[in-house]
Amino acid sequence: MEKFKQLLTEEVQQFINDRIGKSVSDLAFQKNPFPQVDWKLMLNQIEAKSKAKDKLPTWFSKSKIIFPSKVAVEQTSSEQTAHYKSSLIVGNSLIDLTGGFGVDTFYFSKRFSKVTHCERNNELSEIVKHNFSQLKVDNINCISGDSELILSDLNQKFDWIFIDPSRRNDAKGKVFILSDCEPNVPELLDFYYKFSSSILIKTSPLLDLSAGLKELKNVATIHIIALENEVKELLWEIKQNHSDFPIIKTVNITKNGIEKFEFKKFTDTPKPLFCEPEKYLYEPNAAVMKSSGFDEVSSQFDIKKLHQHSHLYTSDKEITFCGRVFEIQKQLSYNKIEMKLFLENKKANVTVRNFPETVENIRKKWKIKDGGELFCFFTTDLNNNKIVLLCKKLK
Repeated sequence: MEKFKQLLTEEVQQFINDRIGKSVSDLAFQKNPFPQVDWKLMLNQIEAKSKAKDKLPTWFSKSKIIFPSKVAVEQTSSEQTAHYKSSLIVGNSLIDLTGGFGVDTFYFSKRFSKVTHCERNNELSEIVKHNFSQLKVDNINCISGDSELILSDLNQKFDWIFIDPSRRNDAKGKVFILSDCEPNVPELLDFYYKFSSSILIKTSPLLDLSAGLKELKNVATIHIIALENEVKELLWEIKQNHSDFPIIKTVNITKNGIEKFEFKKFTDTPKPLFCEPEKYLYEPNAAVMKSSGFDEVSSQFDIKKLHQHSHLYTSDKEITFCGRVFEIQKQLSYNKIEMKLFLENKKANVTVRNFPETVENIRKKWKIKDGGELFCFFTTDLNNNKIVLLCKKLK
């Protein structure tokens, strides 16, 4: 921590703030105006703080905050997802076994009386402790060391354990599985139960839900969290004595609010009805798509599907939906005559769903420019015909 104190003078802090957003590569060739300060350390602060501007506004706006590497800032939760995550659980005590930069821990501290932040990297632990002091947080205890040893040494019960396992560098293969991560949660689950009966696990969105359910037991709820229609993380809510099927909860946090959808996995859902495109077209958001609850969407919203594998829905009357909503203005058969007549050399937003060609290939083939107010869905109808829906976006 000592080497970072040189960054906290008013002059150095002002120098860093004045260069937010500037190219660090260009700055690296300039002369260091503070010979007593490590130039690389200062450049790292500029680069990392620039990354934090939109993602971590609380940290960005507070004076004398120390940032870790740019990569660490990129990998941490955003404040939006951390705030939502903290709204899911509450209690007296929580221990964060993989504290990192402490964004999740910070928001948990608003919902719990006592929070423990564990971090293996001693330097990062000291940085986080300093930052919590600057942020005027006084109910978080920062401990550096191995999380298993910390749990054993503390030897106390917590209302919740939070874990964000990271994939080991030596993990082979492209398939993401929890047993390739540190800590190895599936292997340690019974050990964790000695200290809490409630565990919240954050994983990468790359983890397949079915694969996660095979590795974990007692899963009560799976939360799929998307930010502006991009899935950012999966949360696995584990209850020691839970034996029922898990509930899948999806959220898409947008500028206009939060889109929510949920269903119980492995329960019987009425099979969807199929029909030709009607007046309105619905495209589920990314969190719903990750959930694979396509039949449940049709059932809960009482809308029909275009095709079993298209995952596009339609209705005659407009409804409030967890995704994008369009008004269908024209339907084309996918053939040379109609494409030349209505889309060749035009400007449009192109989406493919259950269609044999890529967006890139379609654009190149028909000289379609990107953008504009026209939205085109290349898809397959219930009779397996290739069709194009020309739409106006409503939401």
